[in-house]
Amino acid sequence: MVQQRQASIVGGVQPDRAKCTIEVVVDDVAQVEIRGNVGTLRTLSGQPSQWRRFECQAPFPPNPANFRFAGVDGRGRQTLVRDPRNGGVAVVQIEDKQGGSEGYTFDLFWDPQGAYGRPQTSSVPPPAYDQRGPDRGPDYRDPDRYRDDRYRDGYRNSEYYRRYGHGFSIDDAVRVCQQAASDEASRRFRTNDIHLHRTTADDGPGRQDWVTGTLDVHRGPGPEDVYRFSCSMDFNSGRLRSVQLDDRPLRDRR
Repeated sequence: MVQQRQASIVGGVQPDRAKCTIEVVVDDVAQVEIRGNVGTLRTLSGQPSQWRRFECQAPFPPNPANFRFAGVDGRGRQTLVRDPRNGGVAVVQIEDKQGGSEGYTFDLFWDPQGAYGRPQTSSVPPPAYDQRGPDRGPDYRDPDRYRDDRYRDGYRNSEYYRRYGHGFSIDDAVRVCQQAASDEASRRFRTNDIHLHRTTADDGPGRQDWVTGTLDVHRGPGPEDVYRFSCSMDFNSGRLRSVQLDDRPLRDRR
C-alpha cells in the first residue's frame, strides 16, 4: 500500500538549521520517502501504515548540505536506507516487530545556507525569531522605515503586501506562533509528539497583536493533555514578542 502526503510548511528556519518532522503509524515494516514537499509512505508488510504528521520549516532540498537524520520516538528500529545527498531523496525504513501498530517520529535536518553558503530559494515565511543580532544592520521590514498605510488593512494577506515589506500576513503570524509554541512545548515536556489545533489572530486597532490557540501533548499510553498558548506579535515586522504556554492542561479537551 502506498500513501502520499504534502508537507505543511510551518516556517521557523534558523540561520544554520532547517528541519522536517515526520510522524507515521507502522504495524510491521514500512518505508518513508521524502522528496521536496512530497512524502510517500509504503507498507512493506503488516497492516497499512498511516500518516500522522509531515511538517517542514522549508521545502526539503535536493542534495541537502550537512544533512542529519534523527529518530525521535517509537519502540522499534528506524534506519536511513537512502541518503538524500546521493540523489536528493531521503528514505527511512521503520521496523516494528512487537505486534500491533506503533507511532514513530523522526526528524530530517539540513543547512539552509546550502553547500556554498547561499540561501536556498523557497516560498517559506520569514524566520520565527529575529536572528540578525546587534551588528547585522537594520531590519528591512522595520515599520518606521517602510510602513505605508495605503497597503495595510485591505491588503494584509496579499502577496504584494508581504513581498515588499509592508507588514506580516495573518497566516504568517499564525505559523510563527505555532512553531514557537510547539518548540516551547517540546522543550518543556521533552517530547516531539505534539499536535497543533485551531489557531487564530486578534489584531484589532489600538490593541496588542495576539495569536492564540491550543495544542495537545502525548506522553505515554494515556490520553493527551491539551494546553492553551498565546503569542504577542509585531505584525508590522513579523517579530515574535513572546510566547506563553499554560502551566496546566485544559480539563475540557473538546
